[in-house]
This record gives sequence, structure tokens and C-alpha cells, in this order.
Amino acid sequence: MSPSVTKMAPALVILVGALGLGGCATKGYVRDQIAPVSQRVDALEAKLQTTDATAQSALAQAQAASGQAQNNGQRLDQLTARVDGIEQKMAEKKKPRN
Repeated sequence: MSPSVTKMAPALVILVGALGLGGCATKGYVRDQIAPVSQRVDALEAKLQTTDATAQSALAQAQAASGQAQNNGQRLDQLTARVDGIEQKMAEKKKPRN
């Protein structure tokens, strides 16, 4: 081999290596590839927020209904006691007196 070819060999290797690394993705290419995924993620986040708001509303309504049911149960217990007392008085009045 001639001396000029041996001197150029390392430069040639560096040039080929640089061209090989030139295949890296550009920012624009990556943005183009990520855009559909990003749009889907944004749509899913919006649906998630809507679902979360609906769930929170349902939870608040369920808690209010639970409290109302508890109040109604207490009121029913009070009324049951009053009805029992009235029934006892009526039973006493129906007993024949000697």
C-alpha cells in the first residue's frame, strides 16, 4: 500500500462512522411520531377527569342519602316506640275491669 492510503485510512474510518451515526432521529421526526400518542393520552386524561368528577358527585350523593337514611331510621325508631306505647294504652283500656 502506498503511504498516502495508510494515512487516509483513519480519516476514512472516522468519516464512515460519522455518516453511520447521522441516522439518529431528529426532534421533528420524534415529535411527528409522538403526536398521535400524545393526542390519545390527552383524550384519555380528559375522559378520566370527567369520570372522576362523575364519581365524586355520585359519592357525595351516596353519602347524603346514607345520612338521610340514618336520620329516617332514627325517626322510625322513635315512632315505633310511640306506637308501642299507644298500643299498650289501648290494650289496657280494652281489658275488662272487675
